[in-house]
Amino acid sequence: MKSAIVTGASSGIGLQVSIKLIELGYKVYGFARDFAKTSYDNPLFIKVSCDITDTNELTKNIKEIKKQEKEIFILVNNAGVGYFGPHEQINPKQIESMVKTNIQAPLIITHLLLRELKKTKGFIVNISSITAKKSSTYGCAYAATKAALSHFSTSLFDEVRKSGVKIIAIHPDITKTPFYEHLDFKEAELPESYITPECVANALETVLSQRDGTIMSEITLRPQRHMIARKK
Repeated sequence: MKSAIVTGASSGIGLQVSIKLIELGYKVYGFARDFAKTSYDNPLFIKVSCDITDTNELTKNIKEIKKQEKEIFILVNNAGVGYFGPHEQINPKQIESMVKTNIQAPLIITHLLLRELKKTKGFIVNISSITAKKSSTYGCAYAATKAALSHFSTSLFDEVRKSGVKIIAIHPDITKTPFYEHLDFKEAELPESYITPECVANALETVLSQRDGTIMSEITLRPQRHMIARKK
């Protein structure tokens, strides 16, 4: 059985991507700090409690999986954190958290798994953000980390394409997930003003369904209407 590794798998996009991959016949190793609120249970969903910003802990867990699995076929770098506001109001710890989670961890995990993915001619899917593609005056540090992830995807694709590894960047716009729990805004009420984690999971399924030799290297998902809701 082919296996996949998904970060940020306890909720939101990461959880739905994990469920979709299991439906498609993969064993999924889901990484997250805490699965206490994750009700989904399946013998093919292996929960790995891990702080991916801790390089030693992350490396140890990836090495253990590599020992157990001969066919690692998909890596989904999904875990992300965002803090928003004028840049002078974002504190250094928040900046550090975004850099470590959004770009440092994906770079390290990809490094640890790239040889295995070359052997299986597998997929690396980086869940970036619409903010990577435009100016973001209320979250420039977050946008910078996501732009870095998208640029990494483009460059790595050119580096490894001859090996058969497929690199994809997905750019979701505002998505109805717990991502906004600690922020002062969230998605609006109208269903057409946000996308869902299932939308991202379905996009990944579309990527995986392409004929061998055809790569959807970049996907942007946007709601029909551009709206947000400010929290009181």
